[in-house]
Amino acid sequence: MTPETLFYIIIAIILIDFVIDKILDTLNAKHFDDPIPNELEDVYDNDEYEKSQRYKKERFRFGMISSTFSVLLTLGFIIFDGFAFVDNIARNFSDNSTVVALIFFGIIMLGSDILMTPFSWYSTFVIEEKYGFNKTTKKTFILDKLKGLLMGAIIGGGILALIVWFYQFAGDDFWWYAWILVAVFSVFMNMFYAKLIVPLFNKQTPLNDGSLRTKIEQYARSVGFKLDNIFVIDGSKRSTKANAYFSGFGSEKRITLYDTLINDLEEEEIVAVLAHEVGHYKKNHIIVNLVVSLVTTGFTLWLLSLFVGNPVLSETLGVSEPSFHIGLVAFGILYSPISEITGLIMNYISRKFEYQADNFAKSTYDGSFLISSLKKLSKNTLSNLTPHKAYIFVHYSHPSLLQRYRNLKAGI
Repeated sequence: MTPETLFYIIIAIILIDFVIDKILDTLNAKHFDDPIPNELEDVYDNDEYEKSQRYKKERFRFGMISSTFSVLLTLGFIIFDGFAFVDNIARNFSDNSTVVALIFFGIIMLGSDILMTPFSWYSTFVIEEKYGFNKTTKKTFILDKLKGLLMGAIIGGGILALIVWFYQFAGDDFWWYAWILVAVFSVFMNMFYAKLIVPLFNKQTPLNDGSLRTKIEQYARSVGFKLDNIFVIDGSKRSTKANAYFSGFGSEKRITLYDTLINDLEEEEIVAVLAHEVGHYKKNHIIVNLVVSLVTTGFTLWLLSLFVGNPVLSETLGVSEPSFHIGLVAFGILYSPISEITGLIMNYISRKFEYQADNFAKSTYDGSFLISSLKKLSKNTLSNLTPHKAYIFVHYSHPSLLQRYRNLKAGI
């Protein structure tokens, strides 16, 4: 295949992906005004419903503008040999392949972040602020950006440097070493993310003794779930939106509650939410997701090893000297249709797991409290209660509120 043919294939992939995504967004937006299902009529009162409608429509318009800018930026960068330009800059600093790759991706990532920051700023300080969600200060926003860039440079740069090094000494067999590296890193992050990364951005404190902790511990004992680590995170530092999550394995497993969740829900509703999270653990969803993710990563790396050294990939992006980092960029775009398919499969599995976790909470605690908590959380985030089925299928990792309600109501 000639570089010219591959160039047009890359352009076509980007455009087709964008068009499909916008069609789905538009289909979903057309259902914003659908009548609210009878089962969910108590989620919003009239004023709240009107507010949720305005929020959804503003989010839709903003998404259309920001995504259009992003795809035009990408196309322009490819068409006008932007990758070749950045590659030349990187090669002016060093002849070492690893250093060149680090500088190349560093420039790309930093440039992309700078160009997209105005959209992130507008989203946070205009849209989220207007609807009462934003609690982020400008100082926190800037610090988060700087911390994110620093972490990306240290962790992402370190992993990239090792993978390039593997490629230099192992050639096409580099993918085995890269796979092992990613696997070890993924397991490590699953174990220690809450201890090492979260404190860089948020304050975590053990849940105080009291009726809520007692109810949580009583429930955990009733289902044979050893739980010593229950933490509260200051999510209200950035947003009024609530969440809870489970992390770690063995002695490192912990439940983390957003302080906004504690403020928004009754204690029984919080226990029901945690029962759902315990369900994920009891049903081995965390392990399954990790294994599936690692298998997918292994397949991707193996496929990458077959093509990354092909000079046609570099020539397609206007770079005369073949290199791992240019091959990686071209491969990433060409692989995106496969990535979309694996994403659909993962979302489907994830939705099945959510039903299973809901059923676990219903059978071991109380489904009605989980229903009321889901309704409150949807109300407080101005969620879309009438999403299009195609949009759910492609984008949702969780079933819609209506789907979860009907599942939980079955048998109650």
